[in-house]
Amino acid sequence: MTQAEKGEAENGKDKERDREREQRGGKRPIVPAAVPESLQEQIQSNFIVVIHPGSTTLRLGRATDTLPAGIPHVIARRHKQPGQAAYRDSWLLRDGLNKPESTEQRQNGLKMVDQAIWSKKMSNGARRIPVSPDQARSYNRQMRPAILDHSSGAKWTNTSNHPEFLVGEEALYVNPLDSYNIHWPIRRGQLNLHPGPGGSLTAVLADLEVIWSYAIQKYLEIPLKDLKYYRCILLIPDIYNKQHVKELVNMILMKMGFSGIIVHQESVCATFGSGLSSACIVDVGDQKTSVCCVEDGVSHRNTRLCLAYGGSDVSRCFYWLMQRAGFPYRDCQLTNKLDCLLLQHLKETFCHLDQDISGLQDHEFQIRHPDSPALLYQFRLGDEKLQAPMALFYPATFGIVGQKMTILQHRSQGDPEDPHDEHYLLATQSKQEQSAKATADRKSMSKPGAFEEPLTAHMSRKTAISQFEGKALGLDKAILHSIDCCASDDTKKKMYSSILVVGGGLMFHKAQEFLQHRILNKMPPSFRRVVENVEVITRPKDMDPRLIAWKGGAVLACLDTTQELWIYQREWQRFGVRMLRERAAFVW
Repeated sequence: MTQAEKGEAENGKDKERDREREQRGGKRPIVPAAVPESLQEQIQSNFIVVIHPGSTTLRLGRATDTLPAGIPHVIARRHKQPGQAAYRDSWLLRDGLNKPESTEQRQNGLKMVDQAIWSKKMSNGARRIPVSPDQARSYNRQMRPAILDHSSGAKWTNTSNHPEFLVGEEALYVNPLDSYNIHWPIRRGQLNLHPGPGGSLTAVLADLEVIWSYAIQKYLEIPLKDLKYYRCILLIPDIYNKQHVKELVNMILMKMGFSGIIVHQESVCATFGSGLSSACIVDVGDQKTSVCCVEDGVSHRNTRLCLAYGGSDVSRCFYWLMQRAGFPYRDCQLTNKLDCLLLQHLKETFCHLDQDISGLQDHEFQIRHPDSPALLYQFRLGDEKLQAPMALFYPATFGIVGQKMTILQHRSQGDPEDPHDEHYLLATQSKQEQSAKATADRKSMSKPGAFEEPLTAHMSRKTAISQFEGKALGLDKAILHSIDCCASDDTKKKMYSSILVVGGGLMFHKAQEFLQHRILNKMPPSFRRVVENVEVITRPKDMDPRLIAWKGGAVLACLDTTQELWIYQREWQRFGVRMLRERAAFVW
């Protein structure tokens, strides 16, 4: 037997022993990342891809890019069998809109909106004169479109060679008569799992892999076989599902083949991207709005809230208000993807949060759908343009009934692969720690007023949380609640003077002044006296708020302290989810 063969045999025995030891439960401690020599020089940011997967838009780019590419986060998949029923994930429609109480709730919300509009004076000191939808309706009802051109110039996606899937813009323009299912793999910030076709975890992960791989090849011009030379920074929501994050990391390292990964929270990345060390981050997306307080790179767990509404709910609400005012485009359907795109565009063009704009105004818009003429519509609108975005502060106006509208950070269910999760830590607390905790609890019970909280306290807290989660909090109330959950008054003061709004859902004219006024008026009086200035920031350094979190991911790639956060493919293969506990930049 040669020396080399002996060495190999010895090596094999070592590995065998390690494996046995692991099976017996004597896990070897995880060693620090063995970074190959060649990588120890500053890792080039050019070989790091930053991925920020939103519910409606995927943003990705190299860490050295000034701006990321942004594509609709959607895929069309060809039917397996001919004659199969088409399945399409909805975009502006959602569960809970057609309940018997929906209309009444919508009307009540609108009354509150109108009351708020009336009670706040215009900048010249006068009251706004409300405009009733009837004033616009009679004019809009008689409007007929002008034909600009007999061909709109828009085309359906060409599917003549039957591609298996289409991604992004091409998926949106698939002819509904073609044999394709439409899937949005992320809804309300989480993986879109549902009992319908394509709703299993495996199917959703497969969709994400196809969309991301396509975008990396098309927009970053990186062949997939070269991903082994690249690493990935993945942005995840603050309130994340551990199981889903684990699956995404596995997909990026083991299926797509990136050599390493860092996972970080959107809110912390937003502070990096805006250059703020601490802020209350208000991320208004298309599908969800998340609020949390970040201090020196840490997102405070107790301050995290996710509201199950966003920009698409404002678009749908605007459509309902325009219909009341006799919206002249009568064929508009919320089930039609192109009409959804039009409504999003109308909201972005016409809606505002400026009390000084009042009365009826004339507007026009064009419709360019495939296989149809290009049409020009003229119409009049009054308060609808202000009422729709105000629904974010009075979410009853969305008319969503029987849905969980506020999500808080909960304990995870535990993971058999992660032996050191919080359940393990609880179970292995020493007797000393347990008795010390019990004594502390008894002492707090003996304080005046504490005796009302015996064993039922935990249960009543659970009930309080579930009641809280059933309610739709307005955006301003959610911000106040989040700041109020900070541990110290000093931190609270810091947060009031740095409220950063990111995402694309609150990009309305005068949104910054509007939100600032509401926070000032509603904050606890004790703070009003001590906080020098309440500051709401909507465009830090004049940046597009939709790109700030992505930009923060790119900044993270260049920080020296980042080097110890990388999880490499081989470590993941060996230790799995335990690497997230070891290396994540936040408490896993």
